[in-house]
Amino acid sequence: MLIEDLGFPDGLHLLACWQAGESDAKERLADAFRAGLGGDHDEALAGPAPDDAVHVCGSIDLLSLGIVFNLFGLTAEEFYKGDPARYVRSVMLTLRLLGMPKSYLSWPVYGFTAEALGQEMIYSDRFSPGTDPEVTLVDAGNWRDLPPLDLTGEIPALLDETLAFYAGLTGFSPVLHLSAPYSLAADIFGQEHLISALTDDPAFVNGLLDHLADTVHRPWAEHFFARHPDGWLELSDASGSPFFIGPGNCSTIAIRSVQRLIAENPWGERVYVANYRGDYVTRAKQRGGSPTRRRRPRGEGTASVTLEELFDLKNSICRDYVIRLADDRIPVDFYVEKAIDRGVPLFTGIGATQIDHHSVVDLNAAVAEITDLTRGHVNAIGTVARSIAADGYDSRIPPWPGTVYFEDVSAESSFELIEAIVGTVLSEGALWP
Repeated sequence: MLIEDLGFPDGLHLLACWQAGESDAKERLADAFRAGLGGDHDEALAGPAPDDAVHVCGSIDLLSLGIVFNLFGLTAEEFYKGDPARYVRSVMLTLRLLGMPKSYLSWPVYGFTAEALGQEMIYSDRFSPGTDPEVTLVDAGNWRDLPPLDLTGEIPALLDETLAFYAGLTGFSPVLHLSAPYSLAADIFGQEHLISALTDDPAFVNGLLDHLADTVHRPWAEHFFARHPDGWLELSDASGSPFFIGPGNCSTIAIRSVQRLIAENPWGERVYVANYRGDYVTRAKQRGGSPTRRRRPRGEGTASVTLEELFDLKNSICRDYVIRLADDRIPVDFYVEKAIDRGVPLFTGIGATQIDHHSVVDLNAAVAEITDLTRGHVNAIGTVARSIAADGYDSRIPPWPGTVYFEDVSAESSFELIEAIVGTVLSEGALWP
């Protein structure tokens, strides 16, 4: 079976039938994956995405896991860690079945980064692995004694192999994806302990983050860039988002630690964070009364940060494009204006809850709503791309020309809604008719 036979929308229709439990669909999907995992689709998977139309891509490794577990019984640990070539081919094949021509490789970034340091993990059969919240790696008394990162250890070596295969297959510059210092600290020190420390002793938190940046991120980055000078280091920091720790702590602690990595290293310009979410909290009304700990938003100090200030801070650690995630909830027009002002492309996120098939009550209404939403995203991205191109932007490599980005696709997503989104991007995303 050729992957070309399962292009948009046929691949999505097959996935929808597989999700519905149809045995014929399961067998067809298994045939496609057997061929793909054997290398039969490698030439097709290597094709570049167009540079004259809006892209559509996303984080889809959970869907790939759901598929291979259902088809072949591969558990999460076997899938993510067993065979780098099989993993890359699985993700690339799933992207093509979804109708997404831009190749984006992701993995359980938070779990893998913490596991590389020795954090206890929880692996299940068909769900993404995560850190064990009951067994933290460090505490307030021993965090400076954390052993040096072993770059020959299982996880760093696995990612070396994975990215080398990905680069060879696709021809793209590889992206090393790790937890940012704050999120890594939350996973190995404990989310609740770290949030409490934000209020009780922010200087301690900054010290812990600096220590992780120096002993984990810097040596790992140097190792990676020595092998891939054209690569990129993407740091994810959901736990450090304004939504969770407030815009003040996000700016002075989470973002500060990444700014330091960028400023102090020769490869710093190739480091970025794109997933701080919850910009809308900068517009929340401040609580009045006595400024005691109990009356403050949890984990947030007294200093306020405006939307404009937060955007500037986020832009300092993600300079090559502007991204608006679903949980930001600020109108897209704000990000269009900022992207044009800075002369960079625009990304817009589609959240996991927006495509959850369990939440669909009226499918026709949901399809119409998500189509309208996507059309707005496509128009926004196209507006930015045309404007910055007219103003001299001449880069034609990713992130050009901008992307509608699925923040998380799994086996619980609605393939009908995904079809509406992808179809809208493909049919209406041309930059120059």
